Amino acid sequence: MLDSVKIARRQSEIRQQLSALVGKTEPSEDETRSMEALDAEYRTNETRYRAALTAEDTERREAGADLETRSDKDWSDLVGRFELRQVAFAIDEGRALTGATKEVVEELRQHGGYRGVPVPFAALEQRAGETIAEDQIKPKTYRNVIDRIFPNSVAARLGIERIQIERGELAFPVATSGAVFGWQTTELGNVGGPNPYETTERSLTPDHTGGAQMVISRKALMQAGRGLEDAIRRDLSAVISAELDRVVINGTGTGGQPLGIIPGAATYGITSTPVGAAASWAAFRAEIVAFMESNQITSANAVNLGLTPQIWADLDDALISGTAVSQWDRLTKHVGTPSLSNVIPDNTAILTATVQGIAPGYLGLWGGVDLIRDPYTKAQSGQLVLTGLVTADFTVPRGMQTRILTGLTGG
Repeated sequence: MLDSVKIARRQSEIRQQLSALVGKTEPSEDETRSMEALDAEYRTNETRYRAALTAEDTERREAGADLETRSDKDWSDLVGRFELRQVAFAIDEGRALTGATKEVVEELRQHGGYRGVPVPFAALEQRAGETIAEDQIKPKTYRNVIDRIFPNSVAARLGIERIQIERGELAFPVATSGAVFGWQTTELGNVGGPNPYETTERSLTPDHTGGAQMVISRKALMQAGRGLEDAIRRDLSAVISAELDRVVINGTGTGGQPLGIIPGAATYGITSTPVGAAASWAAFRAEIVAFMESNQITSANAVNLGLTPQIWADLDDALISGTAVSQWDRLTKHVGTPSLSNVIPDNTAILTATVQGIAPGYLGLWGGVDLIRDPYTKAQSGQLVLTGLVTADFTVPRGMQTRILTGLTGG
């Protein structure tokens, strides 16, 4: 802590003590001596305070740009103190933002244009042990809001990596051709002709913007109170995450959506194999062998696998003749537990691998959630409409790191 801050705090304490003493009409001798000592210390501290400010001038100028040079850990700590409750009241009642919430909003505004109040994605994450509804004397007590049910992320289980982007586009150069090895055919012969090093490019562009809308009634504000912050955070986070998860797998690339893995298989160069038979370990093993033969993995457990609950049921029900071992048992013995999700289309499975630290896909997120207030549409009933705008894009840098199985029929 800066010395000037310590001195300023001590001065405040002295003023409080003096305020209590000077209010007495007949102070005792001890109190009189205490007032003299405090007065002398206060005057001395004034001189020390001015000297500290002079000495700290350079540090203060550097601290003025603190938000611009803040490390990732400092930024995470700041976002951890972000209060969505303040945002709700700011857009509903016009209250001023304070503390860490104000700093985060100002920082986000400096790096992008927002019509409403910017909210960092990290602030939408559920925080353990925060915001517990307080019981008060009233006819009915309201506990924490019971949330809606959303699916868990299958994209994360498949190794898809999220990238936070401030502004502009992000490109991934991908090598498609390079050096080749050759032997001399004669003592003075060449080892082989030169081969060009060529690349192609995959880009994330801020061309896709979607929004999550929520209507907050007057009753909800009165019932939930402080618990409304957690409820809004969880609900916005869940609906945004669920939709981002869906477009990663099934985004059509039209109607404003990014292009996902399955509709974009041909565009991304992803191998899609129509099985046309019952789901079995043999079908998955063939794709894992293809990964190995292309030098991407060296063991089956390096593969991430996503499939539908129905395929799991078919595999678990298909027993190997004369044994109590199912096709599911054989699969999980080698691959581990796959991710089950209804986001994946029926009769379809996705296999991915992270190779040389490169994820099978990248989901780009620009800035934070732009939270916009609309107090007019539902003004007749005192309702508040909130819209959280999200700009995102998805791309697959190397199609060879993903394989798709279709037509996996029941056993």
